[in-house]
Amino acid sequence: MAVSSPVVVSLKTLFSVLAVIMLALAVWGVGSDGLASCVDIRKKWVLVTIINYSINLGVILAWIVYKESSWIRIAILIPSALFAGSTITSAYIAMQLFLLSPQESSKDPLYFVLMKRQKEDAIMGYKRGPSILTTRVIISALGCLMLGTFVYVLIVDGSQFHSQLFSACGIASWIDISFMIVTLSVWVAYKESSWISAFFWILSLVCFGSIGTCVYIVVQLFYLSPQQPVSLVLFNSNNKDLLSNDPLLMAHTNA
Repeated sequence: MAVSSPVVVSLKTLFSVLAVIMLALAVWGVGSDGLASCVDIRKKWVLVTIINYSINLGVILAWIVYKESSWIRIAILIPSALFAGSTITSAYIAMQLFLLSPQESSKDPLYFVLMKRQKEDAIMGYKRGPSILTTRVIISALGCLMLGTFVYVLIVDGSQFHSQLFSACGIASWIDISFMIVTLSVWVAYKESSWISAFFWILSLVCFGSIGTCVYIVVQLFYLSPQQPVSLVLFNSNNKDLLSNDPLLMAHTNA
């Protein structure tokens, strides 16, 4: 799908607004119910929410770890995102969009947002990431964990429309998960070559949460050969073909 400059402006606005809204909701949720109540895994549907939240957040954080060349920034971003969720991830994506040059914005902005910006002198320090097979196993296991937990809690505790989920913390958590789904949906729309397939996969994310996320990633991993780096799963077919022989996914001198 071609992405035009007006869409870049829209994405900057979208992720900036998401970050601000989520910050306000997080303050409201924790202020109303207390942090301990928000993460009380003794409440079964809270546990389901936390696992759902953690898997989607983990996928986004894996991209951030791949993208960042500074371990200091990673050490700051990861704990911050674990605590503040889509407040941090949305703000981070908005920042990456604002850092794009005019040429990058007009050419293929989401590619430049996703790619790892790495200096030429870092090439010798490149290390191969996890294998395709290992990643498939990990993502599949996470999807099965989410599915198993959901089915178990549904059987034991009944309907998911539980009073626990309508507390301030519950509402804030589900909105946080929804914002992460928005983030993942933008990625899916970028990757898919047709609006029909994009709509199908985005609908699966909306309906099934992190289970849909895991299924989508595993399916995309099957399009890669075992010799290719896992990071190629981030890119659409055009960019993937361009970068398949470059393990650094384009060294960037402006990093």
